[in-house]
Amino acid sequence: MEIVKDKQSVAELLHTARLEVAPETFYLVGLRHEDWRRLLENPELSPRGQAPFMVFSDAHEVTLLLDEIDWRTIRHAARDAQVEGAFRLLTFDIVLGWDVVGFLARVTQILAEAGISVGALSAFSRDHLLIKQEDLGKALQVLGEHVAELC
Repeated sequence: MEIVKDKQSVAELLHTARLEVAPETFYLVGLRHEDWRRLLENPELSPRGQAPFMVFSDAHEVTLLLDEIDWRTIRHAARDAQVEGAFRLLTFDIVLGWDVVGFLARVTQILAEAGISVGALSAFSRDHLLIKQEDLGKALQVLGEHVAELC
């Protein structure tokens, strides 16, 4: 896919995007660094390679984004974790160059105006949103007016 440069307005770029909804339900898991190191010692507690997942480590904690199957696999070993569940993962299937300004700002503004809380994630070439399952229908309804296709 060709990288889109900031030659178009953000609204025009959004109108060319496909919005994909992952079929899985996801969990955000916050771990202390020592608990994460303990999990790493057991390969059976690693996320499945074919499943979507994210690991982000900062100075304060390690955050995992796992689907329900992987969360059920590790939850017995992560009893002290902070957990928030029932998320759906939405992916904007458009590759934006790093010179595009305001894409996620516009998307989150649309959702905020509809009263929908969102977690924004950026991968190298795609932007993603975490939306609570109970807000998914409304989120798709309001975003559907701004994207090329809902998948």
